Amino acid sequence: MSEVDERPIAVLALNPAVDISYEIPQLLEYQKIHATHTWYHPGGNGINVARALAELGEPVHCCSIIGGESGDLLLRLLGETLGTSHSWFRVQGETRINTTLLEHSPPGQYEIASTGPEVPPEVLEEATRCFLGTSGDGIAVLTGYVPPGVPEATYRDLAMRIKEQGGKAVIDSQGPVLQEALQAQPYMVRLNRYVLERSVKRRLDTLEQVAAAARPLQEQGIEFLCITLGPRGAMLVDANGSYHCSAPRVHKQSTVGAGDALVAGLVAAVRRGLNPEAMLRFGVICGSATAAHPGTELFTRAEVEAEPTSIEITSIDA
Repeated sequence: MSEVDERPIAVLALNPAVDISYEIPQLLEYQKIHATHTWYHPGGNGINVARALAELGEPVHCCSIIGGESGDLLLRLLGETLGTSHSWFRVQGETRINTTLLEHSPPGQYEIASTGPEVPPEVLEEATRCFLGTSGDGIAVLTGYVPPGVPEATYRDLAMRIKEQGGKAVIDSQGPVLQEALQAQPYMVRLNRYVLERSVKRRLDTLEQVAAAARPLQEQGIEFLCITLGPRGAMLVDANGSYHCSAPRVHKQSTVGAGDALVAGLVAAVRRGLNPEAMLRFGVICGSATAAHPGTELFTRAEVEAEPTSIEITSIDA
């Protein structure tokens, strides 16, 4: 009988947030609009991934940086979601507050993300020491934008150290931070089609075009490259092939947090030893279930377990 892996999945949340979502009839210029519903959730990419992993019943430990009264609100909103599996480090200033507007007529979604407080080097050192110590030779997730004061090469440097420890670094970011991180040849990378299009400087309208554009990136030393395609689901590229999974039909309410939920699903699947097709299917199920919730509310474990595991996976020839 094989030994059960009890190591927690380490998640670094350098720039968490309080997410406030408003459901409104219509956005009108220079007029006060009364929300029909308002939601408050703990958020930011790292916090969302950690929450999703906890909901899936996976052992997880989140190392985060918070500040001020909004940071205290974030902790209250988290409640016992992470319990003792959350280490936070305080900075001056306020944890950022993000806003999402969900408009009824015409249907639309607007997102405003604030920058977050500056992180001094000594606090960054504390948080990353926590992260590296927790991850050991297990799975370590680096996700989201880095806040002011944090070098763009931070994810790259941490991914290299994780690899040196024998661990698996998972990267979900954009821009210069992502470009730097790719140099570390992380175990898994998640990006959306828009980011991939920008990197190759052309539109990618078909699945075959996406697969062809993703292949050279995967061959730079990435074990798994996942490209999310919005309502068309997602694609997973590894050394053996390119796989596409269509998104289950759901009543979409908000896409905020769907990418984080997909990453959590992929990571949980890796930890459970699933094959690439099953990994992709589970990730897409988690992301789609989240999109069916309002605001930045994530999926429930019951929802993802109720989704049929027979969702078709298609091999794509580039």
